[in-house]
Amino acid sequence: MKVKAIVLCAFVAVGAAGAASVMAADSADVGVYVKDSVITTKVKAKLAAKHMSTLTNIKVDTDKDGVVWLSGTAPTKDASDLAEMITKDTDGVRSVHNHIAVE
Repeated sequence: MKVKAIVLCAFVAVGAAGAASVMAADSADVGVYVKDSVITTKVKAKLAAKHMSTLTNIKVDTDKDGVVWLSGTAPTKDASDLAEMITKDTDGVRSVHNHIAVE
């Protein structure tokens, strides 16, 4: 009976340690995701504030290091350049990759 209790306690201890490490990894990912989504939201808000319907066809993606990728379409090179400039001028953005196609 004592052996069963010891084995059970060992399994519980190992399970708790594994769960704690998974929870720690998940919480770190959440922090990164929140940071990325904040930058993306800031960029989208600034693009929307320009009240240019041409900027609504632009997709914004941000990685954990503050690198932003712009994609989608714009009617002119000037509109694409404006979106890039607005993005570069956003807090938290470290660099911008402009992949906006000009129609």
